Amino acid sequence: MRACWFLLFIPLSVLGDSKQDYARGVLERSRGEDPTEWFERALEADPGAWPLVSEVAGLRQAAGDIAGASSLLREFSKAHPERLDAQLAYADFLRESSPEDDLAAKLAGEALEKTLEQHPGELAVIRRLFRVYEQRGMRERSMALFEEVVERPGAGPALAAAELARTLFPGDDKEARARVDAVFERAMARTPADRVLARAASEHFTNSSRYGKAAEMLEAHVAADPTSLELRVRLGVLFFAADRGEEGERVLREVLEIDPRRARAHQALAKYYRLQEDPERARPHAVAVLKIRGGDADQFVKLSDELLDDDRPREARLLLEKGLFDHPEDPAIAVKLAIATRRDETARSGAAWRFREAEALSGTDGPATEPAFQLEFAECLLESGDTPAAEKRLQTAIKAYGREDEVEMARALRRLASIWQEEGRNEAAARSLLRRADALDPEK
Repeated sequence: MRACWFLLFIPLSVLGDSKQDYARGVLERSRGEDPTEWFERALEADPGAWPLVSEVAGLRQAAGDIAGASSLLREFSKAHPERLDAQLAYADFLRESSPEDDLAAKLAGEALEKTLEQHPGELAVIRRLFRVYEQRGMRERSMALFEEVVERPGAGPALAAAELARTLFPGDDKEARARVDAVFERAMARTPADRVLARAASEHFTNSSRYGKAAEMLEAHVAADPTSLELRVRLGVLFFAADRGEEGERVLREVLEIDPRRARAHQALAKYYRLQEDPERARPHAVAVLKIRGGDADQFVKLSDELLDDDRPREARLLLEKGLFDHPEDPAIAVKLAIATRRDETARSGAAWRFREAEALSGTDGPATEPAFQLEFAECLLESGDTPAAEKRLQTAIKAYGREDEVEMARALRRLASIWQEEGRNEAAARSLLRRADALDPEK
């Protein structure tokens, strides 16, 4: 709507008849009205304007007037054989408006054949004509187009040849595959810096599990264009697939030195190190992936558990802060963040409100009711001097432990008893708690 307000401030006398009607049509469309009348009038005043022809043909087609749209496009394309866009639009219209109609396919093929004579070697025409031939079962003519394209130099013909070959030949046809191999190799030798070509060439070889050859294509590309970081990452991944791990690691580390926020590079390294059974080196890359690209709540929680188990509370806290930002209503993340905040000495002063935030998100039956959280919360409360609230949390934790958690329950019993003993109260109850703890965990 906003794009059309300028039309209100242009005196119609300044515009020609065609432009006046076209402007009115645009305005009516912006108002949600049918602009057909105005575009038709504009076309009548200027029948040689291809944008108007295309516009009116689309409106006629949308209104169900297939014959009217077809006639308009046919007459214009016939009158303007030099306009490739009009020829392609007419052929596309024939195929799309009647996809199962043999006559429409025949007419589209004839139109495209004439267009190819007018625009020899034009790949957009060849691709369309190839599809028409295949639809009509004219395999010899399809093959002739393939033979023409496969012998031509350049990135465009290489991409087209691969596309046509996927239709013409089975995936295990080695002879056909070798011909397409040669097309890509020739094209890469001429223009290795072409990113679209390099990606297509690597995908061609990757699709047949020839990872070494796929990597070779990207090595040539990266040598020609070192700034192509996305494909350098892809090269590193291909090296891993080709069992060339050290080279893959080197390439990906080089990329991260240039751009530390390449999530796919971090992801590939994390996976590689885990396969090498080296979680220590995998972890920072896994953390980086979540910080850069995000992930689901379970991923944040699982990785934070690893960091906490590895006594890295600060890293866990920073990761979980990102996780809670991405998932502000997730109680499991909030619970882990509270624990990590308390264990991180640099942020411990903000732990209390993190615990209360986690309890609020968790509700009465969420993860904040778990004993581990209650124990951590109790320690936080003791550090702030709120002993009664800490005792309440310890008692809640003790009640929540199951029979399989005897050692953890014993620890909670001893902690509650120590509070009472330190303050000189509930001495009999404290001794009872200690006896119970010793029965559960006698080796303590």
